[in-house]
Amino acid sequence: MSSLPPSVVTDSPKQDDPAPQQSSGLQAGLKNRHLSMIAIGGVIGAGLFVGSGSGIAAAGPGILLSYALVGTMVVFVMRMLGEMAVANPTSGSFSAYADRALGRWAGFSIGWLYWFFWVVVLAVEATAGATILHGWVSGVPQWAWALIVMAVLTATNLVSVGSYGEFEFWFAGIKVVAIAAFIVLGGLAAFGILPGSDHEAVGMANLTGHGGFLPNGPGAILTGVLMVVFSFMGSEIVTLAAGESQNPRKAITKATNSVIWRVGVFYLGSILIVVSLLKWDDPAIVKKGSYVAALDSIGIAHAGQIMNVIVLTAVLSCLNSGLYTASRMAFSLGQRGDAPARFAQTSKGGVPRNAILGSVLFGFVAVFFNYEWPDTVFKFLLNSSGAVALFVWLVICFSQLRMRRIIEREEPEKLIVRMWLFPYLTWATIGMISFVLVYMLTDKDGRPQVLLSLLVAAVVIAVSLVRERMRRNRREDAVTGS
Repeated sequence: MSSLPPSVVTDSPKQDDPAPQQSSGLQAGLKNRHLSMIAIGGVIGAGLFVGSGSGIAAAGPGILLSYALVGTMVVFVMRMLGEMAVANPTSGSFSAYADRALGRWAGFSIGWLYWFFWVVVLAVEATAGATILHGWVSGVPQWAWALIVMAVLTATNLVSVGSYGEFEFWFAGIKVVAIAAFIVLGGLAAFGILPGSDHEAVGMANLTGHGGFLPNGPGAILTGVLMVVFSFMGSEIVTLAAGESQNPRKAITKATNSVIWRVGVFYLGSILIVVSLLKWDDPAIVKKGSYVAALDSIGIAHAGQIMNVIVLTAVLSCLNSGLYTASRMAFSLGQRGDAPARFAQTSKGGVPRNAILGSVLFGFVAVFFNYEWPDTVFKFLLNSSGAVALFVWLVICFSQLRMRRIIEREEPEKLIVRMWLFPYLTWATIGMISFVLVYMLTDKDGRPQVLLSLLVAAVVIAVSLVRERMRRNRREDAVTGS
């Protein structure tokens, strides 16, 4: 068993006690309102707005079951992560817990894989944002918009963690307000009581009126799962961010306890409105996007442009959080000796500038690949990071199995948040995630993601094992030499 990583807060176990200044050099610059909105907005990615149409077309109204299954899985994973994070808040989050529970190889491997995932996401989101901005201001080349977006958000992250929190507060706030308004307006229109709308009062009839709730059969639910699972990635960010707040235990407890209603309202609620307002096989759902099609159907003027603004906000939010998350993971790896020591250095303002710059540098390179070799190099990057989210969730589950025993033995008073029905639900969640990974192998789009992600994971694990062997040999040589 390794010792606790140096960035882990191990002081008073009382939930209401504020965390002291971290000896790591990071500053507690995130306010409660920042963390609350990060927790809420963390589960709302751009994929919800732009990717749900394909899922509806594939599974019909049954896509609700796909979202419910994945949402349940995320709730369980977040409960497990919350249990460990409340006991020991740290900027390394699940990577630090894997380090202690499973071994140095696990912390090293999942930390670098997670970093790799997010720096690739930086390129994806920067390109998506640039596409929207270029449509508005075509005089600026699309690649230039991508660089501008990356540069601006890098600058905000370099200033202070409070700058990241403030930007994310407003980005996430816009997403939350937009979805809440969509649910209210859509619900009123579905029952024919929205003033000024000529939408037919269909109620819930579209859920079963066009081929049934499962028009493409029960198997389409699993197809839908593959289409929606990655739109949930990001819910774990709050456990990394809480390490830079005044009261991390309280923030993580609140985020963990609220994840059920967040998933239920924002995902299930908004998709329910879409499949209630429209026939599931309406061509507009795929052509325009599910939310734009729904807004058009109830007579909302300029629905496309409104949704472009909201999607751009979601993209910038994801880009902002991706840069923050990648840099903090690099910082934690540097602290534990698993990344260059410079990554663990902080500025006077408590910002890990080297970790931020190192992460964004790879992001810039990935953006270049996306424009120069989109179907070769960049496609490889996308596929080789595609299943990392599921690997992360698996590692969280296995870490929690071990960490629960360690905490019960050493610091039982810190078990403020507990995983339900331990260890049965933990094992059930492991089975669910494993099933999704295996099922991806039967899908023509999912197969290369799993295989290439496994290849990259194998390489990273091999590097970690070699490093550990070299470190052990040096220790032995030092002992025999003395």
